[in-house]
Amino acid sequence: MNLAEQNQLKRAAAESAAALVQDGMILGLGTGSTAALFIQALSRRLAADGLRIKGIPTSSNTEDLARSLGIPLSSFAENAQIDLTVDGADEIERGTVCLIKGRGGALLREKIVAAASQRMVVIADETKLVDRLGSLVSVPVEVVRFGWQATARNLAKIGGNPSLRLGNDETPYVTDGGNFIMDCAFGPIAEPKEVAHQLDHVVGVIEHGLFLGYASEAIVAGREGLKTYIRSGN
Repeated sequence: MNLAEQNQLKRAAAESAAALVQDGMILGLGTGSTAALFIQALSRRLAADGLRIKGIPTSSNTEDLARSLGIPLSSFAENAQIDLTVDGADEIERGTVCLIKGRGGALLREKIVAAASQRMVVIADETKLVDRLGSLVSVPVEVVRFGWQATARNLAKIGGNPSLRLGNDETPYVTDGGNFIMDCAFGPIAEPKEVAHQLDHVVGVIEHGLFLGYASEAIVAGREGLKTYIRSGN
């Protein structure tokens, strides 16, 4: 699948998710290329239908994009709960709709928003579908900068094969929260809950990109059209 076709599929999923937005909603606004397409589609809906919504962005990049498109923004200081979050994913496990997220570097804020959401819809093209998480991408793990080498050694002990993420300038990538990211190549994960449990107990880890039981559904665009996957088993 070439990039142009992939972008077209992403756009179709984004447009479908934008149609779910209702007047008065508090929305979680995801991060990444597919989420950006949703935000653009949302802006068009606001202009066409006069919707009154407020968005809570998951990154500074998303905040900047939303503001540039005139989307009203809010915060958790003003809203305890989010009605609907729309976000992309790096991998989507068929059936469970469990996810790997965080290649865009916003996994901590994305998980905070996901956890506060009544409904989370993931949008993606069909290349993101897998039978087992970890089949295509590593699991991003956000870690504190102090002692990151010690944290990396402990991640290696649980089979993570960690590598420190670097930015375009070849220096360590720094998240919006001021932390580093270790990309952990576990390979196909037979027991995601067990791996998540282990990651949760590594000192120095702030959050990880295994999103288990957060998404209620995934809208996936493929060459044969749109398909919705509903969460089961988690």
